[in-house]
Amino acid sequence: MKSIIHEDFVLNSEAAKILYHEYAKDMPIFDYHCHLSPKEIAENRAFKNISEIWLHGDHYKWRAMRTLGIDESLITGDADDKTKFQQWAKVVPHTIGNPLYHWTHLELKRYFDVDVIFNEESSEAIWNQCNELLQQDDYTTQKIIERSNVNVICTTDDPVDTLEHHQAIKENTTFETKVLPAFRPDKAYEVQKPEFPEYVAKLAQAASMEINTYDDLLKAIEARANYFHEVGCRISDHGIETIPNEPCTQEEAAAIFAKAMSGQSITKKEEEQYKTATLLFLGRLYHSLNWAMQIHVGAIRNNNKRRFETLGPDTGFDSILDFELARPLNAFLSQLDQDNELPKTILYNLNPVHNYVIGTAIGNFQASGVKGKIQFGSGWWFNDQKDGMIRQMTDLANLGLLSSFVGMLTDSRSFLSYTRHEYFRRILCDIVGGWVESGEAPRDYKLLGSMIQDICYHNADNYFEIK
Repeated sequence: MKSIIHEDFVLNSEAAKILYHEYAKDMPIFDYHCHLSPKEIAENRAFKNISEIWLHGDHYKWRAMRTLGIDESLITGDADDKTKFQQWAKVVPHTIGNPLYHWTHLELKRYFDVDVIFNEESSEAIWNQCNELLQQDDYTTQKIIERSNVNVICTTDDPVDTLEHHQAIKENTTFETKVLPAFRPDKAYEVQKPEFPEYVAKLAQAASMEINTYDDLLKAIEARANYFHEVGCRISDHGIETIPNEPCTQEEAAAIFAKAMSGQSITKKEEEQYKTATLLFLGRLYHSLNWAMQIHVGAIRNNNKRRFETLGPDTGFDSILDFELARPLNAFLSQLDQDNELPKTILYNLNPVHNYVIGTAIGNFQASGVKGKIQFGSGWWFNDQKDGMIRQMTDLANLGLLSSFVGMLTDSRSFLSYTRHEYFRRILCDIVGGWVESGEAPRDYKLLGSMIQDICYHNADNYFEIK
């Protein structure tokens, strides 16, 4: 059976088709947040088979396979790659209604020219077709990025990282895509975790200094941020459960730090105090460097203790947290704004009930001379699907300016995920095209096409100021 992917996939009006094909389709990609491996990019990795590039590390697919009852040995276990691929082929027909069904067929169509429905019956031919293509020189990591029309990639990097692979990519004159680090200091922030002292020791080594006090910790973080800046970093990122909002003096933060470093447990209030002080410090640091700050809020992670102990983090056992966001978020942004130290900020929420909380909060802290300084980030993780994207963009349009939106990002570990930008662009054009057809927007393609191209690329290019 022929694939569901065709020229006008999810484009449901003539206006949507014009906006996508004439304005959005060929725009380059500015992928300002992802989890691609800079090592694999630097080494221009080639893949032995489709499972290596498609299934390894993809916890979205793993969750679907577990839901259908596939044994873990055939998902993350020691089964061979072809067997795992066959198990995924068994699952895909059952993912109809899930974005995995669209993503799967988009990736097969765009990168391997597979024009049939993927299932158990077609899996053998598709396995052979994909693997034959993967042996060609233009299927290495760098070539896939180039053919995806990606201008900029910002990976996700810990302050202790050497950034040696970013340096190697920068020195490669044959590869034109900019691959830059993004600063993610979560481990220096999570003071309550047992491994916190061990991480501080690694940070001290990376910063070539001793860390004996909280003030030392902040100096080490700043030293590493300055190093990242030299390598080209202009973006930070935080993956946190909630926005902390517990007043804390420098002396109190120092005492909490000392307590954690000595192996003592800290109270919930002390944890919130430390996190409030540290996140405010980081916000001010990013402002001084003219970086953008990304905050991903609302994930409750590693919920299945048994699976976490055997498989580790980022293996598909995270979900959505419910909590109060409005008051602490506004307080945090206001405290930085009060002294004019609020950096450009992108806020992502995992719980869609917070859409209007964020959509209204960002309007409180916009700034003259900066288009969309505070952003409501694209549909993230469990919201990274058709309904979630429509909801996020519609809510942003209702409460602010969709035209100033910095658009889509992959947030993925897969080199085939750039089709998510195509998916996003088609949905964006279908939304705006629908407004045209219903008489809610003018049939002015020059105006609307310019807005579409801004959201697809230009807004991000101007916002992050990466030259």
